[in-house]
Amino acid sequence: MNDYILTLSCPDRTGIVHNVSGWLLEQNGNIVEAQQFGDAATNRFFLRIQFSLPEKQDVNALQTSFAPIAEKFSMDANIYDAQRKARLLILVSRQGHCLNDLLFRAHSGQLPVEIAAVASNHTDHAGLASSYGIPFHHLPVTPETRPQQEQQIIDLARDLKIDLVVLARYMQILSTNLCQSLSGRAINIHHSFLPSFKGARPYHQAHARGVKIIGATAHYVTADLDEGPIIEQDVEHVTHSVSPAELTQIGSDVESLVLARAVRAHVEHRILLNDQRTVVFR
Repeated sequence: MNDYILTLSCPDRTGIVHNVSGWLLEQNGNIVEAQQFGDAATNRFFLRIQFSLPEKQDVNALQTSFAPIAEKFSMDANIYDAQRKARLLILVSRQGHCLNDLLFRAHSGQLPVEIAAVASNHTDHAGLASSYGIPFHHLPVTPETRPQQEQQIIDLARDLKIDLVVLARYMQILSTNLCQSLSGRAINIHHSFLPSFKGARPYHQAHARGVKIIGATAHYVTADLDEGPIIEQDVEHVTHSVSPAELTQIGSDVESLVLARAVRAHVEHRILLNDQRTVVFR
């Protein structure tokens, strides 16, 4: 297969689809899947097209060929090789349910990614990573060593040519420097239905408020804690009889599912940023 994915966003105006379709015709391209969205509030247009070509093409050459159209319409446009698997670095602390889920999905082919490494401030899941043949990096951290430890994460992401860093219940607050270094390529799973119950111990916060639904939110990492653009969410109904420990157990399943969906959407290039929001093509 010689499939590619074109994503773009730009100020909304007439002629965008016409020009994009004309370029695809010039490439002898066949549209496999196409989705678009016009946001009246921001007057921006969003488009994702998966297309096939008769022969394998260099992505950079395709990007160069498309550049005049991107310039004409002031587009943020990117072209990707649909066959290329994204390389992931997973960060985790002591709770391993999200890590376990991602490892299984990748190993079984359910998630089109290559997990290049797992890194943690604890050693709890070294054996789990090893059982899948994934390198494990123990990166302990204290308040005094945080800058050095975060530089190790940055170095790992660079040396391993990481496309996406996944915070799979990594219970450390990232510095502004690390957030900026990973901007647009780091996803966190927060164990509440944001914007409710930000910060620590959200299930205990939810229990104290007597909520009847709990949820999980996957979002891009920013320097503002739990404030990054939201990618995916889901909820589970609960009753007054459920304890904080039971909420945590129920929520772990929701967290795993929501994080896997968000990772899939990112690696399949289905997410486009729309200011502080996201457009997610299904």
